[in-house]
Amino acid sequence: MKLKVVWRKVSDYVRYDLKEIAFPSSLPDPPHFKKRRKLTWKERYLVLKEASRLYCASWVRDIGPDLRPNDYKEWDEDKSDGVDVINKQKEPSTLEDLAIAARGGMEALRPALQRVYMTRASAYRDGLKSFIQGYQEGIKEVMEKKEEYDSQQKEDIEKKEG
Repeated sequence: MKLKVVWRKVSDYVRYDLKEIAFPSSLPDPPHFKKRRKLTWKERYLVLKEASRLYCASWVRDIGPDLRPNDYKEWDEDKSDGVDVINKQKEPSTLEDLAIAARGGMEALRPALQRVYMTRASAYRDGLKSFIQGYQEGIKEVMEKKEEYDSQQKEDIEKKEG
């Protein structure tokens, strides 16, 4: 009889409690929350298309008016009022560089990818260096304040004794 009870409790634990511990169910939505309708397949496709276009555009150094025309309307109006601006030859963006290299095959793609990785690695390295430098400066300040506080306490103790 005891074995049946133990087996039932263990199986109930595994069936209900362990499942809830491993994969907890989410809390119910608050009462004022209105559920949105599900997107149709066409709407999902349009969202994915726009998101991928913006993601690809984010790899370009300067997102120009051809990618986001609404953001550049005011800037274009200001520019047209003033002096003509000479169109400077811009160096190709990273994405354009990779596209050109991809057409050339693997031999041309390898140096382009190495440049991309090296620029990103240098950015991470510089960020890490500046973080470490700031962290060390913060530690110095804390240690100086602690030394000042300790010396102040010693002076206070000497005044009380003397």
